Amino acid sequence: VRGSNYVYTPVLDLARDPRWGRTEETFGEDPYLVTQLGIAAIRGLQGRDSKIDQDHVLACAKHYAVHGQPESGLNAAPGNISERVIREEFLPPFQAAVMEANVQAVMAAYNEIDGIPAHINRWLLQRILRDEWGFEGFVTSDGFGVPQLIRLHYVAANIEEAASRSIEAGIDCEVPRGLCYPSLVKQVEDGKVAIEIIDRAVDRILRAKILLGLLDETPYVDPDQAETVTNCESHRQLALKAAHRAITLLKNQGELLPLDQDRVRSIAVIGPNANHLHLGGYAEDPLRGVTVYEGLRQRLGDRIKVTYAEGCRITEGLQGYAAWHKDEAVLSNPTADTLRIEQAV
Repeated sequence: VRGSNYVYTPVLDLARDPRWGRTEETFGEDPYLVTQLGIAAIRGLQGRDSKIDQDHVLACAKHYAVHGQPESGLNAAPGNISERVIREEFLPPFQAAVMEANVQAVMAAYNEIDGIPAHINRWLLQRILRDEWGFEGFVTSDGFGVPQLIRLHYVAANIEEAASRSIEAGIDCEVPRGLCYPSLVKQVEDGKVAIEIIDRAVDRILRAKILLGLLDETPYVDPDQAETVTNCESHRQLALKAAHRAITLLKNQGELLPLDQDRVRSIAVIGPNANHLHLGGYAEDPLRGVTVYEGLRQRLGDRIKVTYAEGCRITEGLQGYAAWHKDEAVLSNPTADTLRIEQAV
């Protein structure tokens, strides 16, 4: 509706290490749950027809594979998991995405398995994905995953080798921009990479564009329809309903909740996240949002006094999406935190 044809979702990684910073992107740690939610997400995104109409987009199952239990919880660290556990636990969500939900794109993972990075792992990209499961779509790199073969995994000496090894293993396109794959033109001219390998990748990309109708005479969207649908009231209500259904009360000591609005005179809202809107690194700016503090004030109005104190800070500087892009973390100041705690008390 808005003009996007392709989305980098759903994330089908199993969240198995709480130290891993990308846990919030996942559907959880259970293979069956992740599988079922993944199927539903792909069918919702792509629809159930072979051709993807203008009300749907091409989905991408990621990160393939064994990305959610990295060594020491460090993103892109090795996934030191046996083949039996990989097949029984980590691969079923991807297998179902291909064989049941007909996903049309798969994104390779940053990590390595048995010393082989996923971006050049023919066992993953060819034998399992295509030979065993019959995947017909295209495989994309993760962001800067191809040059990481040089500077992270140390299995390629230069951009030419990183490009040739990736495309020959089954990575059909490089994202977010071509740092290595432009070198393939000269490599083909010099006879270092077979033109058939390039044709194979091109066929898969063109197939996706045909499924999306991008080669039709009128592939464009209606901007007026996009304006009425984007951030519309029915979507906001659906998001609110999902939020209500997702709430889980883990403890209710002394039957404190629900609060009796006839007896409560004031509420203190305390914490570094209470008045900041945290939507995740990929959320960008949704143009609207409500913090915990703002939500209570709006709901309670003048009936109950709502007081806010930050209490402490986790980090200094930028917050939310801006901080995610800056990729910088400055720990809070202990002296300032002492004053914030006193204010909260």
